[in-house]
Amino acid sequence: MGKSQDIRPGNIIKFNGENHLVLEYEHRTPGNLPAHHQVKMRNLRTGRLQEQRFRTGENIEFVRVERNNYQYLYRDENTFYFMDMATYDQIPVDINNVGDSVPYLKENQEVIIAFEGSEVLAVELPPHVYLRVTHTEPGFKGDTATNVLKLATMETGTVIQVPLFINEDDLLRVDTRTGQYIERVKE
Repeated sequence: MGKSQDIRPGNIIKFNGENHLVLEYEHRTPGNLPAHHQVKMRNLRTGRLQEQRFRTGENIEFVRVERNNYQYLYRDENTFYFMDMATYDQIPVDINNVGDSVPYLKENQEVIIAFEGSEVLAVELPPHVYLRVTHTEPGFKGDTATNVLKLATMETGTVIQVPLFINEDDLLRVDTRTGQYIERVKE
């Protein structure tokens, strides 16, 4: 058990009998009202986003989580297979536990998997991944003067918005939390 002021992004808490991953946390003190903690969290079973307000000093049940490094191997319909980097054991993970990471997973990519006992809670990607553009409309000379964006299909199949100067086979750095283009990477 802990208090509401101990909540941090990345924590997993038990709320209404289910595990939730804390995405955002903000302490608010509105005018003459009592201070509270505004928390944005994702239900790890259903994947649903939820915002909740906790009073200062309210008891919160934190879930003890073990995190290990794994390597993504392959996908078989709704099951993803990962290999433990230390023991080379393979584990299957349901698509619901992979969550928002699906569009950014490439074969041989390293991830962190969070466990509660032997149950997989979540798959955590690094904040940025490097993806290659497989299809986009060509850019023309002089198109870089404005902040106009176009759609680009990445090697994992996800589609993101990129600047006009991006071409096919370019390697891009993409933010896995927002799905936005960050920069083109020189090879």
